[in-house]
Amino acid sequence: MQVFHHIQTLREALAAERKAGKRIGFVPTMGNLHDAHIELVKIAQRNCDVVVTSIFVNPLQFGLNEDWDKYPRTLAADSAKLEAAGCDYLFCPNDKEIYPNGMAEQTRVIVPTMTDVLCGASRPGHFEGVTTVVTKLFNIVQPDEAVFGIKDFQQLAVIRRMVEDLCIPIKIVAGEIVREADGLAMSSRNGFITADERPRVAQLNRSLNWIKQEIVQGRRDFNGLIEAAKEQIMEAGFKVDYVNICNSRTLEMAAHDDTEITILGAMYTQGARLIDNVSVVLG
Repeated sequence: MQVFHHIQTLREALAAERKAGKRIGFVPTMGNLHDAHIELVKIAQRNCDVVVTSIFVNPLQFGLNEDWDKYPRTLAADSAKLEAAGCDYLFCPNDKEIYPNGMAEQTRVIVPTMTDVLCGASRPGHFEGVTTVVTKLFNIVQPDEAVFGIKDFQQLAVIRRMVEDLCIPIKIVAGEIVREADGLAMSSRNGFITADERPRVAQLNRSLNWIKQEIVQGRRDFNGLIEAAKEQIMEAGFKVDYVNICNSRTLEMAAHDDTEITILGAMYTQGARLIDNVSVVLG
């Protein structure tokens, strides 16, 4: 695996691959890699000849009171995992490389839809930071396709909309959620869960799946289902950020006759904010 810290040298290496007719896949990450990240790399390998993974803890997508400073930086371990998985290129730039003129002067990419609800409501400016850095990374790597995890369902929807609106010639591929044995979605923030909380944190997933089963069985009192799920999460000892039942395509509140529905939720542990989602397609 070749490791690059600078845009120009990575571009030169990838230009040679492109000239040789190779199809390039891209997996953008913030590091602290786990099995779910490696699964995204494997998806890219199945579809492409060359795979690039980036590791960049993007300060532009963190709010003032969020955990950018304590976000785990585990580059040596991450590099070993990527090399073992057969990744071809690792791009790990510093802040100056990505934001040479400083973040305050950085041109921003804004998606006006789907970004002020759910996680966007709880984290103002977050998706502006995501879409800006992903656009920059797309311009740097210029992949044929990029792979993102469905765990960040809203992020995936926003990036798909951005790619469509800006006519970016990249195929966006979704990787399924990878879970622990008890249903907890794998996340870099799971390391902040305390030993006392760990047996209970799968309640978020259980509550979302409970809503799904109720909908499959015909219930359409969505507000009632949401409130009941929130109660379940609070009874398990956690603070609810949100639980919503949405149209899978628009992320607007689901209508009673929608056939593609995604139930999304977020909750706070003592040291982490966890998100999850489950989808259902009705006949």
